[in-house]
Amino acid sequence: MSLTTFLKHIGTDDTGATAIEYGLILGLIAIAMVGALGGIANGTNANWNEVGTEVEDAMARN
Repeated sequence: MSLTTFLKHIGTDDTGATAIEYGLILGLIAIAMVGALGGIANGTNANWNEVGTEVEDAMARN
C-alpha cells in the first residue's frame, strides 16, 4: 500500500466517528451538569446559612 493510498483510506474512514460524537456529547452534558450543580449548591448553602442564623437568633432569645 502506497502512502497516497493509505492517506486516502484514512481520509475516508469514518469507523470511529460515532464514538467521537458520543464522547463530545457526553462532555457537553458533563459541563452543563457542573454548571447547574454549582448554581444549586450556592442556593442550598444560602438556605442553610439562613437556617443557621435563625437558630442562633432563637437560641439567643432564650
